[in-house]
Amino acid sequence: MDVRLKRAHEPAASADGYRVLIDRLWPRGVSRQRAKLNDWAKELAPSTELRQWFGHEPKRFEEFRRRYIEELRSERPRLSALRRRARDGTLTLVYSAHDTEHNDAVVLAEVLRRGLPKRRGR
Repeated sequence: MDVRLKRAHEPAASADGYRVLIDRLWPRGVSRQRAKLNDWAKELAPSTELRQWFGHEPKRFEEFRRRYIEELRSERPRLSALRRRARDGTLTLVYSAHDTEHNDAVVLAEVLRRGLPKRRGR
């Protein structure tokens, strides 16, 4: 399974394969033509409330990760579709966050590669 991450401001490349924007908001300063996306999966982005609470604060990342995974549990069909894409070829998750280690794309890529973790205490 080939799942890659790429910032929206980086140029698209043929090696990216199937490019899907996973942000709820369109990235500032990036035209649709330059983005060269195959899809825009707004539904897989964190909720507005969670995104605003997180505020890209690295110290909140583990809690953000836990809450975001809980939100993704209701998106199993969409996750399965992206997982199939990644099995058939390269899937590049495109995101606009500046922090390349603490963002929703990192969490989503992990979920696509490993599946949704089991809920604790059940």
